[in-house]
Amino acid sequence: MIKVECITVRAGQKVLLDNISTVFEPGKMNLIIGPNGAGKSTLVKVMSGQLKPASGNVFYDGKELRGLSDEQLSRMRAVLSQNIDLAFPLNVLELVMMGRYPHFIGKPGPHDEQATEEAMRFFDVWEMADRNYMTLSGGEKQRVHFARVLSQIWFPVAGQPRYLMLDEPMTFLDIHYQFQFMHKLTDLLKDPELVVIGVVHDLNLAARFGDTILLLNRGTVLAGGNKEMVLTKENILKAFQLEPFIHQNEKTRSLNLFFE
Repeated sequence: MIKVECITVRAGQKVLLDNISTVFEPGKMNLIIGPNGAGKSTLVKVMSGQLKPASGNVFYDGKELRGLSDEQLSRMRAVLSQNIDLAFPLNVLELVMMGRYPHFIGKPGPHDEQATEEAMRFFDVWEMADRNYMTLSGGEKQRVHFARVLSQIWFPVAGQPRYLMLDEPMTFLDIHYQFQFMHKLTDLLKDPELVVIGVVHDLNLAARFGDTILLLNRGTVLAGGNKEMVLTKENILKAFQLEPFIHQNEKTRSLNLFFE
């Protein structure tokens, strides 16, 4: 579990996050939504240890984030940030192996090679192993980065939660791969010790796949909980200045949002 307690982040006089408290549970699809500038990426950076807040604490399974070393953190927490790219050529296999760097010194071992191959096969990029990363399409690059990030925490460790944080992972993906990616995350969540937190823009994807949803607006928590609690006309209108028509399938409890 990740517990966020009274987090505030400032940039000069501007407050980016204002006294945010929430919990992200293992074994669930935890999604963060909100308009541009709401603080979604800032919250991910704080939770991942990339950004120190002005006040507040983050706890990993009861342990304070600031008490964990970089080495400890890198072996149990993996992050896919926005706008990742390379300015130098590597083949795909070499790039994905970068995810295993926290686990070896000098040369990867059989364990690292296994994690890399299995993560690549999981995201259907193993056939690209020898290709130059720079020649890939945007969607192909994104899938390679999925494999890289997942390889970092590929193997479960008994009694040790793993944490996967994804900041707008659907960038560059067409609708087929968006749904495929979300289904693959759902498969990963069969591990009850895995904590998955994802920032998404598509409200219908959040409604379809989110077990818990956190709606941020102007650096504060507007709503949090299950989709029925969060994806209401009132909340969406307040956050996005659009009033949706919401259709709920009574049998499946699925929600669909439509905008004029």
